[in-house]
Amino acid sequence: MTAYRLRLATAPDAEAICRIYNQGIEDRVATLETELRTPDERRQWLANRSPRHPVIVAEVMEPDGLSADPEPGRASLRPPSERAGLTVPATTIKGGLAAPVTITAWASLNVFNPREAYRFVADISVYVERGWRGQGAGRVLLEKLVELARQHDFHKLVLSAFPGNAGGMALYTKLGFRTVGIYREQGLLDGKWVDTVVMERLLSDAWPRP
Repeated sequence: MTAYRLRLATAPDAEAICRIYNQGIEDRVATLETELRTPDERRQWLANRSPRHPVIVAEVMEPDGLSADPEPGRASLRPPSERAGLTVPATTIKGGLAAPVTITAWASLNVFNPREAYRFVADISVYVERGWRGQGAGRVLLEKLVELARQHDFHKLVLSAFPGNAGGMALYTKLGFRTVGIYREQGLLDGKWVDTVVMERLLSDAWPRP
C-alpha cells in the first residue's frame, strides 16, 4: 500500500484541491455538483472555513523522494512548513535538496446544518485523483477524518454516496458507516435521475443521551 503523508490544507493547495474536485464532478461518481470550480474559488473556500471543519490533503513523494515522516499515514497535521522549516508546503527536504511531492487526494469535515442542534454532526467529503483511486488514499483520509471529528467533539459523521460507487460504498461500510436509507431520484445528472445513499457513523457509544 502506498505511504501517504497527511497534513492540513493551506492556500497554495487550492489548485490541486480544485483539480481533484473537478475530476469528481466530471466523472459523475461522487457528487451531484455539476459546476466546475476554479482555484480562486477553492482558495476562498479554504479561507472561510472554521478550525472545527478542517480540510486535509494526502501527499506522496515523487519517485526519487522519500517522506521525512516515519509513519506518513499517521503524520502530524501541522503544515510541512512548520515541521521542516519550509516556505512551500508541498516540498520536503532530503539530502539538502527539495524533493517535490504530489497531492493525490483531499478530504474535509463540513457543516451538516447551521442550526445549533446539529452542531455535533459533521458531513464529510473525500476526493481522490483519478490515477490514484484504489490505492489507499481514501482510506487513510477517512480514518484521519474520524480521528479529527473526535478531537473536535463531533458525535456523528454523515455522508451521501452514489449506489454505483462500489469502491466507496465498500470503504464506508468497512470503516463503520451504516446505510440509513436511499433517496430515490435525488438529482438529475446528464438527463438521468440519480439515487443517493445516506450513511452515518456514531463516534462514541458513551455520548450522553437524552
